[in-house]
Amino acid sequence: METIYIDSLFLLNLVIDYFLCLVSARVCGVVLRRWRYALAALIGALYAVGIYLPGLGWLGLPAAKLCLWLIMALAAYGGEERMLRCGVVFAAVSAAFGGFIWALQLAGGRPAFDMRTLLLSFTLCYATLRLIFGGKARLAEEKRIKVELWLGGRTAEFMALVDTGNQLTDPVSGKAVMVVSPQAVEPLFPHHTELLELEGVEMLQSADAVDGLRGRFRLIPYSSVGGSGLLCAFHPDKARCGERELEIMAAISKNAAGDGFQAII
Repeated sequence: METIYIDSLFLLNLVIDYFLCLVSARVCGVVLRRWRYALAALIGALYAVGIYLPGLGWLGLPAAKLCLWLIMALAAYGGEERMLRCGVVFAAVSAAFGGFIWALQLAGGRPAFDMRTLLLSFTLCYATLRLIFGGKARLAEEKRIKVELWLGGRTAEFMALVDTGNQLTDPVSGKAVMVVSPQAVEPLFPHHTELLELEGVEMLQSADAVDGLRGRFRLIPYSSVGGSGLLCAFHPDKARCGERELEIMAAISKNAAGDGFQAII
C-alpha cells in the first residue's frame, strides 16, 4: 500500500506547475504575468490532490486531464496574443516532465508514486528544458523588453522589439519615438478605438476633435527602406521600459507588430 502525504503532494505540484508555466511563457516571449501562473499552478495542485481523494478517481481519465490542461492554459495565458502557442508549449513541457517521471520509475523498478522520484524528475526535466529552450528564451529576452504606458489613468503593457537601428525622434522636442501597433495601445483609448484605424493626418485631425486628446498628438516624419511618410504619435503620461522610466513618444503604425512583439523601440 502506497502512502501519500497530501500536504507534500500539494506543495510540490504547486511549485512544479508554476515553473512549468513560467518556462513556457519565457520560451514564447510573452509578457510575464506571474500571478496568473500562480493561479494556474494552484488549480493544478488541487487537481493532483483531488485524484487521490475517495470518489474522485475519475479525475485521472484522459478527458479530465484534457480539461485540466485547457483550464490551466486559460488561467495562465488567456487573452495573450499568442495564447495558442503558449498552451501548446505548456502541454509539451508538461508532457516532457511526465515522461521523465515515467522513465525514472521504470529505471528504478518502482511504478508507484514516490515523492523523491517526483522531485528528482522535476530537477532533471527543468535542467533539460533550460538546456533546450534556454538559448531561445535568453535570445527573446535580449531582443524584447516589456513596455508599460500610462495615459489618462489607463495602462497598456506589451512586448517591444529592441531595434538599435531605430533612430526615430520627435523633431520638435527631440524625444525618442517608439513605434507601436494599434492593438498594443488599445487599452488607452477604450472609447475611441476608431482613431486607431486611421493613419497620419486623419488620426491627428480626429484626435484633436476629442476632449482630453486634443494637443496630445503630433505628426512624426519617418524614412525607411520601404519609403517615407508621417506617423501620428502621442505623448503618454508615463512610460516604463523594463525597469526604467523614459521620456518617450509612441507613434502608431499597423506595421509595428511581429512574432512576439507589438512595438519597436
